[in-house]
Amino acid sequence: MSKRLLIVSTLDSTQPFGAFTRPFYLGQYLLKYFEVYQLGLNCSAVDYAPSVSVGSRSLSLYVRAVQKCIEDFRPDIVYAQETLPGFAALISLTFIKQKNCSLVLDFHTFSAFEYWSRLSSVANPFKEFLQFIKTYIAQGVLVFSGNPIIAAGESTPQLIKQWYGKKSHKIFCIGNGVTEDIVNVKDAHNKDPYHALRPAKIAVVVAPKTFQFPSNDMSVSMTIEAAKYLENHQQKVHFVVIGRDAKEVEEVLPSNITFVGFLPERKDFITHLKYADIGLLPFPKQAVAGGARNKALDYFASRKLVVSTPEGLRGLEEFHHQKHLLISGDSAQEVANTVLEATLNLNKYEPLVETAHSLIQDRYSWSAKAQMVAEVLLQAVK
Repeated sequence: MSKRLLIVSTLDSTQPFGAFTRPFYLGQYLLKYFEVYQLGLNCSAVDYAPSVSVGSRSLSLYVRAVQKCIEDFRPDIVYAQETLPGFAALISLTFIKQKNCSLVLDFHTFSAFEYWSRLSSVANPFKEFLQFIKTYIAQGVLVFSGNPIIAAGESTPQLIKQWYGKKSHKIFCIGNGVTEDIVNVKDAHNKDPYHALRPAKIAVVVAPKTFQFPSNDMSVSMTIEAAKYLENHQQKVHFVVIGRDAKEVEEVLPSNITFVGFLPERKDFITHLKYADIGLLPFPKQAVAGGARNKALDYFASRKLVVSTPEGLRGLEEFHHQKHLLISGDSAQEVANTVLEATLNLNKYEPLVETAHSLIQDRYSWSAKAQMVAEVLLQAVK
């Protein structure tokens, strides 16, 4: 009989990027190994398993929802992703005292580090510092709880050791995967969405509005600045931002940038990636861009030449400059110069595109990632 697995996360079906991706796709493929139940913010997209939506980031609501799921579903394992779900699961299991239920934590990013890294660049550092203190304490409780941790980024174990002085043998690094519909995208007959912008090459940026962390806001700002540097080259390169509307931007925009807004249909998102020429990851140092991994993997999987700042590749240590992609400097001007050079020499960089795509096929399917996660979860069963 299959073990019962309760996945607790901040999965939000209204925003199918970022925090949605890891719990949704891992849950889908973990069905092969477990009887799965999903709990998240909005689980309306979860059509492969029973689910419950909390509807709020309130800790008390999360705790009550987790307790009810544990009582009703009686899971063998609770797999909690990120700080709020992890803390809620730990509290719930402590009060319920269900001895036969194991808890495994998952840190997609390391939030305490993110808050600390941004203190010097935010508008309200006092508010950010308070959030840092809260997160540092909460994640510290999770780290010292002794439960196994699955880290999406390879830097997380080192950060835990650095921030808490704790070196654990129960930390497993298992990154994100990519979906089959992108890796094996077929030649569609749908129209090029950038037809009106041709003959310019298209550098696409995926930057939906995300809760709390302004990393995508920073990437949009850097894209606008890079576009300004290349406004005289608009016949050669045009920047396209997916996930934002131009009306959300208060400054005057250069003529070589287009905002296409949020694309709710998966097929539309894939089409916009398919017809793009460059996948751009323009994150400044202070962005601490953990979520950029999802975007980078989608670009690689859809055979796009990737141009990234060093921060844009956080957690993807297997991918290297001039072997899989082009890494620019940290400034908007350096990003602009790299993009322009790339658009003028796309054929030259085709081997990088193919090498990256091969690596994605070999090691980055969600099915393979789910198998790795399942092995860790099964080891934790009491």
